[in-house]
Amino acid sequence: MKAPRTLASVPAVLSPVLQKRDPRLHGLRNLLRAAPPASLLSELKLAVPWGHIATKTWGSLKGHPVLCLHGWLDNANSFDRLIPLLPQNFYYVAMDFGGHGLSSHYAPGVPYYYQNFVNEVRRVSAALKWNRFSLMGHSFGGTVAGMFSCVFPEMVDKLILLESVPFILDINEINNMLTYRRRAIEHVLQLETNQKPSMVISPEEMLQGLLKNNTHVGEECGKLLLQRGTSQVASGLVLNRDRRIAWPELGFDYLSRELAQLVIHKLQAHVLLIKATQGFSSVRREDMDMEPLLFTINLLRTVLKERFQIVETPGNHYVHMNKPQKVAEIVGAFLQAQEVAPAS
Repeated sequence: MKAPRTLASVPAVLSPVLQKRDPRLHGLRNLLRAAPPASLLSELKLAVPWGHIATKTWGSLKGHPVLCLHGWLDNANSFDRLIPLLPQNFYYVAMDFGGHGLSSHYAPGVPYYYQNFVNEVRRVSAALKWNRFSLMGHSFGGTVAGMFSCVFPEMVDKLILLESVPFILDINEINNMLTYRRRAIEHVLQLETNQKPSMVISPEEMLQGLLKNNTHVGEECGKLLLQRGTSQVASGLVLNRDRRIAWPELGFDYLSRELAQLVIHKLQAHVLLIKATQGFSSVRREDMDMEPLLFTINLLRTVLKERFQIVETPGNHYVHMNKPQKVAEIVGAFLQAQEVAPAS
């Protein structure tokens, strides 16, 4: 992968930011043969107690900020094909969640729970000195963005959900909550006991493994995710992500219908939900119960009224990567639309 372009000058207010290039960014260009995204401004590292949160930025430093959150096991490259097509008078920052991409792993013994990722959003906004901004999240990143928008409603003016909902509501999964909690604890203990080195895999095997495990990601998009999600060693590639991160359900917090209604009433942002025709239900299993999704959408409509809009577009769960032009049209119009007063 080609090293990032020359870092843009960063104003003094970004003093918590460490402007260093990560060594994991080098050496993959010839291996994966993917060109760097157009209009990329810089790669930044934001200091946190356990290390750093890695981010990449596009657009105008003087523009209204938009923080972009990737999906489970993905990374900030998830937005490489979409953001360059959006209005460039905004300032876009795409972050790697802890344990993903180029961000530091959590300290030994510290689990990866859903609330930790909500906490990371607050740390990033504090480091960048943002008091009010927009949030855009894909899949798991959308649930983190949604929960942050409810916990800190005064800070978020617009919320963009790409194949996502603002919280996890699944009456079937909640019955398995104790099983998931037990499995999460045992998984971490097993990793700590075994202490096996990371597996070294050839670039082609790594790509094919990704495509096999995620049929919604095409080859070109898979290469993009592996650019940031792997490091090159002498005999192949190793995954960057923390091996303690295994299955999203192990870290999720599920909301009851009653709590979901209370949470949604706290939301002040204007919300756009982009739903792909072949998304959502086919990601985890084809027989997934869609009733919780429909309940959530109806709740958003009822509570937010004119502050909520949903757009369905052809594509799958990774429509923002596979068909970025169409998604960019929808998101761009939403970002530039003049806000109306919140419903009373």
